Amino acid sequence: MIEVFIFATLNGLVTGLLLFMLASGLTLIFSMMGVLNFAHASFYMLGAYFAYSISLQFGYWTGLIFAPLIVGVLGAVIERYGLRKVHQSGHVAELVFTFGLAFLIEEAVQFFWGPDTKGYQTPELLNFPLFTLFGQEFSAYRGFMIAISISIFMGLYYVLTRSRIGIIIQAAITHPNTVANLGHNVPMIFMCVFGVGTALAGLAGVIAGPVLTTFPGMAAVLGSIVFVIVVIGGLGSLAGAFIASLLIGLLQSYAIASDLGMPDLLNLLGVEFERSHPLHDLWTITLPQIAPVLPFLLLVLVLIFRPTGLMGKREQ
Repeated sequence: MIEVFIFATLNGLVTGLLLFMLASGLTLIFSMMGVLNFAHASFYMLGAYFAYSISLQFGYWTGLIFAPLIVGVLGAVIERYGLRKVHQSGHVAELVFTFGLAFLIEEAVQFFWGPDTKGYQTPELLNFPLFTLFGQEFSAYRGFMIAISISIFMGLYYVLTRSRIGIIIQAAITHPNTVANLGHNVPMIFMCVFGVGTALAGLAGVIAGPVLTTFPGMAAVLGSIVFVIVVIGGLGSLAGAFIASLLIGLLQSYAIASDLGMPDLLNLLGVEFERSHPLHDLWTITLPQIAPVLPFLLLVLVLIFRPTGLMGKREQ
């Protein structure tokens, strides 16, 4: 039992920190620009595909460096020549633009790389067990994923709260004219922020591609969860996104590792349904079966009892 709990916790941390790596870029973009980018998970997918193509020629580590940069530059170009013009028409136009962009990127991925799953592999340097506990191995690559995610959180938190760059960025949100009068290029700031946010999504794709497989539907798998994390943590809150990512990762991992279900609860209450009863199938549901639904259930509860999210201040 103890080994199940330990490995469920480790797997939950890996999943949660991977989700944070993806959600951090979306949180950064929203907190700085007020834009909910529906195409954010598509940049995550692009990161995985660019890294896969680069790794075929130059190896995994070259893809790790250059794929996020390519995605970041692409994101900056889209902000400069697309989103910036749409921004003048309000948030609805932004949502429609990014929603359409997500479909466009997915079709482009299938056009250039095909609809099949790619054999994007973990690097040989990290292809060994980091440690063995209770006869089960924890791979070095998963430890690498944890280290990268924590480093991103610490780096972003420092830049946004302790550095001069962070002060300028945050001032550009609330007082853009004042920042412009001080000699700073506000549109350039927003373009760079959007580029960094999409680059973080691309980095998440590079890291996750070998573990979660690289295929055209990978954006859809995590796309909705990312928005759940951002809302639960509080729109624009980096610390909130970090906590919400870990919470969802651990919640799903514990549910999958558990063998509990409604039958155990019914037995505890002394209730039993006949097989012919209409509710028999409903009351045989187990926790692993409903694990994918738990983040959305948590979202509903948070919106009911704390509409601004765990650490958010902005009304949603």
